[in-house]
Formats: sequence, structure tokens, C-alpha cells
Amino acid sequence: MIYETVRWKMADDRICAEFAGNKGLMPGKLRLIDQTLLPEKLEYVESDDIAEIHSFIKRLVVRGAPAIGAAAALGLAAAMQKSGADSRESFMCELRRSADYLASSRPTAVNLFWALGRCVDALKKSDADSPDTLKEKLLEEAFSILNEDMLLCENIGKNGATLLKDGMTVLTHCNAGALATCGIGTALAPIYIAHSRGLKIKVYADETRPLLQGARLTAWELDKAGIDVTVICDNMAGFLMGKGRIDLVITGADRIAANGDSANKIGTYSLAVLARHHKVPFYIAAPYSTIDMNINDGTAIPIEERAGEEISRSFGKQTAPPTVKIFNPAFDVTPHELISGIITEKGLILPPYKDGLKRYGLQLL
Repeated sequence: MIYETVRWKMADDRICAEFAGNKGLMPGKLRLIDQTLLPEKLEYVESDDIAEIHSFIKRLVVRGAPAIGAAAALGLAAAMQKSGADSRESFMCELRRSADYLASSRPTAVNLFWALGRCVDALKKSDADSPDTLKEKLLEEAFSILNEDMLLCENIGKNGATLLKDGMTVLTHCNAGALATCGIGTALAPIYIAHSRGLKIKVYADETRPLLQGARLTAWELDKAGIDVTVICDNMAGFLMGKGRIDLVITGADRIAANGDSANKIGTYSLAVLARHHKVPFYIAAPYSTIDMNINDGTAIPIEERAGEEISRSFGKQTAPPTVKIFNPAFDVTPHELISGIITEKGLILPPYKDGLKRYGLQLL
């Protein structure tokens, strides 16, 4: 683990990343890096309050689809520890209400709904009657999601590293690294694996307007890891591609439709268009939990719109007249035709994506 992005803070001050089933319930809190403070400060927040955890997700204290999913699962477990329910029925009703509330925090990243649904389903299938036992099983499922994501990231990294050769230059957008997951990331995982094998890989990180996740987060973690990283403004990518200075593009995804259309941070679609024009391979890296086989194409992916102040008063400074209108979609959808391949924990999926996803066992749910 490079950074403890999502963890469980136990009541005795230990940080735990694995459920010790023989010890019973481990009272504690959800523990997160506060990513809104990076790169100036590395600080952690902790909570077992459902409203505060909802705020952590909505305010981007934690962000990145896999990290959001794990944080929601552990946050749900933390909040439900305090439940005073005296029966299975009343506990399950409270659990569903809490899960629905957390699910309302952000609309686009499917991992959020997947993780919460997985936690609720695990308890529905359990024959436990005691609320205390249900609390233990909920925490166990949340830890399973966290630990699974660590392994998924490692395998995505190994599969994606096959695309990289010594001396290559990769362009990435937003942050899909250790700060966006429970492990070494999705889009950055192949770079971390290649670096660990001694390959010299150079990375260009789009700053990623308006909240600068590339400049603040991707550059921060790559620099800490000793990887050669250069930050560029979002509108400089085409210039670099035209000069032949980009070998391939790898980004993450927040939701992938059954046909391969992929939603990611706003600006990803533009990169894909530029990459196609300049004949630069464009890859998406994501785990199975990001693939939504329940929607046929990207037109069905809900796109979150965020407050206009993120643009007009970015980081506290007025950057646009206060009287003008602001349009601030947080994501866009890249059509599958522009994607060279999808790097998953099971391997590299190539077009046609609907067939490829089915071959990997990702059927309609």
C-alpha cells in the first residue's frame, strides 16, 4: 500500500486493513486522507457519523470510483455500529435507509452503488438474527471490498504493464492512482508496476480543471514514488501529441457501459479525440466493479453537475464575473470507438467490447 487512502481506524488507535473474524466486531471509524488539502497538507479525517461520511464523499474528501465504493462500505459499517436496533428486521430497515442516503452523495461512479448494494445483499443472505452478529458481518463484507480492490489494482497494473516499454511517455488525466483506490490505482497501476521492474517511464499529468486533481493529486503521488512526472494544462495535450511526445494515454473510469462507452473526469473525451487524430493509443483502466452491464451505452450514464463556484471561485479566488452563468459537469463520456482497449484485472479487453466483456464473464446482472 502506497497511501492509506481508505482504512479502518480501530478504537485502540490501530489502523486495520484486514478483518480478523476470530476477534468479533472491531469498534472503530472510517479513516480517510482528506484529499481536498493535498498537496499542501497530508491529513486524515475519521468518522462514524452517517451525515459526515456522506459529506466526505460529496465534498471530494475521498474521490475516485474504487475508493468511493470502499469508503461507502466501511462508512456504512462504521455508522451501523451505533445502531440500537433490537431485531434483525429493524436493523435491516435502518441499514437500507443508511445505504440509500450514502448512495445519494454522488450519481456517476457506479462503484458507490455496487459496494453499498453488495453490503446490503450480504446481510440479506445471512441467516444471522442478532443485530450484533449482523454488524460483524457488515464490517467483514466492507473489509472484503477493501482488500479485494487492493488485489484488483495489482492485477490491473500487471496486465497494463505489458503495454509499456522502457523510455515510454504516458499521458493521464485526473487521478486514478493510489489516492483513487485502496491499492496502487487503476490508470497509474501499470506505471507503478513498470517502475518497480526498473523501466523508466515518463508521465505527463493533465492539471484537470476545475479542481486540479491531476496537478494536486496525481503529480503528488507520482513524485513521492520517484516517478518522472510533468504537469501540463489540459489544453496542452494536443500540442504534445502533435510533437510526437506522447506514446499512449491511460485514464481511469467511473462507469463503463456494456458497449464500452466510458464515463470519466470531464476532459477525457477531448483527450480521446486528440489521441485518435494523432494515432496515439488510448486506454481505459478499471476493475469489474466499474463496468455496468445494466446499461447499453453511455447515453444512460448520469452525469453529475457540480456547483458553479468550483469554476468561478476556484480555490477561493474569483476567476469569473460573479454575474455570469457557469456550467460545471464533472464527467464526460468517451465513445467506445475511440478506446483502444480496457485494462481490467482479468486482462486487456479489445473491441468489440460487448463481446469482450461477456467473454470475461461480465454478463448482464
